[in-house]
Amino acid sequence: MSKNIEIESKTLIDQGTYEKMRAKFASRSDYNQQNFYFDTPSLDLANNDASVRIRIYVDRAEQTLKAKEEKPQQNTYHEVVEINDLLSLAQGEQMVNAAQRGEHFSFGGDVEKYLLEHFGKDIANDLELRTWSKTRRIIAPGPDNCDLTLDMTIYEDGFTDFELEIENDDPQLIKKVLNELEKQFDFKSTPENTNQNKVQRAYSHAK
Repeated sequence: MSKNIEIESKTLIDQGTYEKMRAKFASRSDYNQQNFYFDTPSLDLANNDASVRIRIYVDRAEQTLKAKEEKPQQNTYHEVVEINDLLSLAQGEQMVNAAQRGEHFSFGGDVEKYLLEHFGKDIANDLELRTWSKTRRIIAPGPDNCDLTLDMTIYEDGFTDFELEIENDDPQLIKKVLNELEKQFDFKSTPENTNQNKVQRAYSHAK
């Protein structure tokens, strides 16, 4: 299990800007992941700025809970509490397959513990698979040795979007790097394209 505070800027960009950044910055990591999102039929988690997902990689899996940080360090960028429980690939696939058959199950681990403590047994036991997406994720060292994450995500209805994430413990460094990238690649962060929740986007493209 890992628990951390995640601070990051999240900016939706067009495909042309995404491709230019891919060409400019040498990739340190390039991989695919499948994301499966869970909530109650009434979306009790989403309505409380929380989410639960199972993520499947080629050789492993993990379950993750994200919740709103009650005492954020800043209010400019996306900031959440993130709890991860590592799973084997077989465990993750078994859980997703059960969910696809409509079977309810316990997540276990620290994700389950957080759900019970903060949302209660009724909600924890009523989670079901709501939607999914597939992401190609590229991580590359950017300006000031600050890592950039470039995501290309395909949703359940076939829609594709592109996103730049800059995660760092220092909000001022995030701002500096984002400003530099805006000038270099001629795009602009606006309220419409900034800090758009990936889970909500997945729900908006669910079938």
